[in-house]
Amino acid sequence: MNYSPALLEGKLIKRYKRFLADVRLADDSVITIHCPNTGSMKNCLFEGHRVWFSTSDNPKRKYPHTWELMESDQGHLIGINTGNANALAQEAIESGVITELQGYDELKREVKYGAENSRIDILLSSQEGLKCYIEVKSCTLLEGNTGYFPDAVTSRGQKHIRELVTMVQQGHRAVLLFVVQHSGISTVKPAAHIDAKYADLLKDAIEQGVEVLAYKVAMSTTGGRIETVCKFIV
Repeated sequence: MNYSPALLEGKLIKRYKRFLADVRLADDSVITIHCPNTGSMKNCLFEGHRVWFSTSDNPKRKYPHTWELMESDQGHLIGINTGNANALAQEAIESGVITELQGYDELKREVKYGAENSRIDILLSSQEGLKCYIEVKSCTLLEGNTGYFPDAVTSRGQKHIRELVTMVQQGHRAVLLFVVQHSGISTVKPAAHIDAKYADLLKDAIEQGVEVLAYKVAMSTTGGRIETVCKFIV
């Protein structure tokens, strides 16, 4: 995934109203950009540090700029745009980087499924009728030397785990894929200290056959791609 046009740079003043952030540019002017991250962004907000944002030429957008990257106080790059995780996952599957998800003939995005009115991020299928349901999650919370998910209580995430378990019970393959968009994270764990129910559901899902994968994005201000496996610890 490459950023085109090139990202612009500024310094974070603050994030507010969940979807907005004020950024100071090099000429000392201030602009408001869209924040495409619905989570708490715990340990991802560093006021006064560098941010990078993309620009849209869509005239209908009230805020033409989208927040893409944040520089942490330790110099790490953090992917703020959670929507990029699905695109990065698709790219890595199609290029063969995620070896566990090869051997299928078709890839579809955002397919309706399940009993709780859900959409699966990626559905792989083969001519023989085999199906693999993949739920993609962006992991950016770093605490100590470990990455955690989620960064806030997530009823939606809990629902997705239940849906994956149901797919396994119906004879399909189901995968929870953590896309790590933080250069400082190499190990991923469920955040039981933040959402104990999610952690319990995930542990039970694994016991029932749901697979968990974690892959890290090599990020730069020009683009990113999934390159390496991260260790996942239940």
